[in-house]
Amino acid sequence: MKKGLVLEGGAMRGLFSAGVMDVLMEHDIMPDGVIGVSAGAAFGCNMKSRQPGRVLRYNQRLVHDWRYASLRSLLTTGDYFGGEYDYHYVPRHVDYFDVDAFRENPMEFWAVCTNVGTGKALYKQLTEVDDTCLEYIRASASMPVAARIVTVEGKKLLDGGIADSIPLRFFQQQGYGRNLVVLTQPAGFVKEPNRLMPLMRLWLRRHPRVVRALEQRHVMYNEELAYVRAEEAKGDTLVIRPKAKLSIGHISHDPAEMQATYDLGRQAALEQLDAIRRLFAE
Repeated sequence: MKKGLVLEGGAMRGLFSAGVMDVLMEHDIMPDGVIGVSAGAAFGCNMKSRQPGRVLRYNQRLVHDWRYASLRSLLTTGDYFGGEYDYHYVPRHVDYFDVDAFRENPMEFWAVCTNVGTGKALYKQLTEVDDTCLEYIRASASMPVAARIVTVEGKKLLDGGIADSIPLRFFQQQGYGRNLVVLTQPAGFVKEPNRLMPLMRLWLRRHPRVVRALEQRHVMYNEELAYVRAEEAKGDTLVIRPKAKLSIGHISHDPAEMQATYDLGRQAALEQLDAIRRLFAE
């Protein structure tokens, strides 16, 4: 039975997930596959390249670099989190992403994007770190308004969380019978309608299907949370989530806040380490 790791997004809340992943790597607990959405994809790819510590390291190092994440970047490039700089320059020249380890590791890695033309989720398995791979990861984390639409292999794509925020069901359909799901919201969280919908409707006025997906995102997300709870009760799904709402927002320029969020993820994983080992046991 294949064992999977499912990572939702949440922008900088994803540092909680990075803490969980680093504990798994440090204890040599490796799933057969990882699927990530948005920050879950941008950070989760480090599981396949076996680079614990990298996510926290480059975020803290670049926290005050305007090219990495800033209003200046948004105004000059169209991306708050600098698309070209973050997804192409940084992994090659600032904090090296181990492309050989990624290629040689048999672990599957999937990124979830949203097809702007259809409003549906696009699931892409990535096996080789090239410009196309990096653009899929970039697209998965491209939040509406805060990032430009990304065109990859002729498809216009945005943040995967628009169409499928917690892709547990999809991974189960790929044969992953046991899954560790890492959420970045606490138990009892209920997603509300997006207050920025008027701005998103204007920004995406030429793409009505993705607008409809955004309008219904809270419904989709809450239904997926219910599905995760139901699967958790069956015993083949283990969920790790924060005990309380994370103080970090979608954006942070505070290294201490980043460290605290990451540490909470580590603590949560260590507390459930025995349960994780049982879940992933042969």
